[in-house]
Amino acid sequence: MATVLSYPAESYASSPLADFNSYEERKRLSGSALVGFFKMMEIWKVRDEDARLFLGGVSNGQYYAMKRNPRSKVLSTDQMWRTSTLFGVFKAINTLHGQEFADRWAQLPNKGPLFNGKTPLQYMVEGGPFAIEDVRRLLEGQIQGT
Repeated sequence: MATVLSYPAESYASSPLADFNSYEERKRLSGSALVGFFKMMEIWKVRDEDARLFLGGVSNGQYYAMKRNPRSKVLSTDQMWRTSTLFGVFKAINTLHGQEFADRWAQLPNKGPLFNGKTPLQYMVEGGPFAIEDVRRLLEGQIQGT
């Protein structure tokens, strides 16, 4: 009789993924996402011009309205994805390094092949969403030891 292999039962219940296509879900999450985003930009010492690009190139007026009252804005699907991916970068770098270095990491020139001497911040701003995702994958890979 052959033994059938199977995955062990999970000992935890995973939470459902956030549906960024749902207006109600974005409305529920946007305020917290913006509060966290602006705090992250402050920690990384990101210029407002670059932070605006991280949010998809929003206008000055829109950006400063969001900054003044982050809980009043409902982010677009794209903006939710962008902030979520940046949070992944932030979390990963803090997992890999102590807070003092992690807070400075985005501003430090990096000789790694992905950055080629640029700062991670410069690489992500210039490369847009795909570059942010590249950085997140790089850091996640380092966490996993690959």
